[in-house]
Amino acid sequence: MPFDIPRILTTLINGSSPLRQVHFSTPTEQRPRPSPLLVILLDNPCEALFSSSGEGQQHPASSLSLSFGKQQLTLQLHRDNALLQQLHIPRRGPRTGAFLLQTLTELQMQPDEQETARLVVLSLLSHCRDLLGSDIHTASRSRALFEAIRLYVEEHHASALTRESVAQAFYISPNYLSHLFQKTGNVGFNEFLTQTRLEHARQLLKRYNLKIKEIAARCGFADSNYFCRLFRKHTERSPSEYRRQYHSQLTSKI
Repeated sequence: MPFDIPRILTTLINGSSPLRQVHFSTPTEQRPRPSPLLVILLDNPCEALFSSSGEGQQHPASSLSLSFGKQQLTLQLHRDNALLQQLHIPRRGPRTGAFLLQTLTELQMQPDEQETARLVVLSLLSHCRDLLGSDIHTASRSRALFEAIRLYVEEHHASALTRESVAQAFYISPNYLSHLFQKTGNVGFNEFLTQTRLEHARQLLKRYNLKIKEIAARCGFADSNYFCRLFRKHTERSPSEYRRQYHSQLTSKI
């Protein structure tokens, strides 16, 4: 049995590791957890433990647990009580998973209906694999879009860029643009734009003997005084001091 969640799901679904039996916990009124819990014991053949209230102890053997929160699916892969892998997937799209969970909940009252229970569990695992694949695809598209916007900002940093103008160039909303930079780039859009412009300013200060006002303009800063204040805030030196120190260091190495 592979120890990778996506591969385990595929192995279970295609029957390479057959699911022998589905066990149900007896619902109680004591300290119920709101999230249904499905635990697959990864022996061969495998067995499944289902609790509609999330009750039950973690099995000490190798296991894959699936906790179905209202907004998020959490998958955890354990081996000898050690957590090897954990994935969080948004529960979105059709309510397929909710219907399958409801069916399993009703089957708690008919534990002898094993063939039906096994088919429902395998359908639920297939649904989870689809969610996982969709999440990876979405993440890949988000990364590609982020990279395209990053390059656009690099190429047009001297222009009067704003969050709104860049969003419009890519036919997305300004709020989504901000979300994309925070989630994929771990940085705010305005912060990224400022860092990009300042990096280009540092390169111009090193290579050319341009006036500070001209460097500010070439890097997208309409106000040279604001540029100087921002440059000092990020480097603890004025643009002129930065240039002198850089050339002084070059001279000392000769």
